[in-house]
Amino acid sequence: MDGRYVFRVTCRLEPERPGISVEPSTAETTVTVSREAPEPGTEGWLFFRDTLWRGQVGDDEYGCQLAEEWLGEPVESIAFQELQVDEAYFESLKEAIADDLEAFNAETVSEVLSKYLGSSIRVTDGG
Repeated sequence: MDGRYVFRVTCRLEPERPGISVEPSTAETTVTVSREAPEPGTEGWLFFRDTLWRGQVGDDEYGCQLAEEWLGEPVESIAFQELQVDEAYFESLKEAIADDLEAFNAETVSEVLSKYLGSSIRVTDGG
């Protein structure tokens, strides 16, 4: 079972030594969070509910703070790209959501996926 969150971030370059300047001072890169998406139903699996809304980062400041922790570099901006999952992870995610729809204030699994991830889920063949 495999799942990961993919974000696009803009990092700010800050030289550590005086007298060094960097032009331009920002660089954009695609960052795949090295931490895999936790298995549905385990600690941390609700990351998407707590961080995303309609397929976007719900709180840009918080998102930038997370990316700075992941990268160890200052982050100017962050944008959610997609949740990449294999079929087993996707099925497990839907089952875990169905087990507690009340936690999502929703009536269906599809509603939950749309509310938090929008259309930003890519199911891969795992190969």
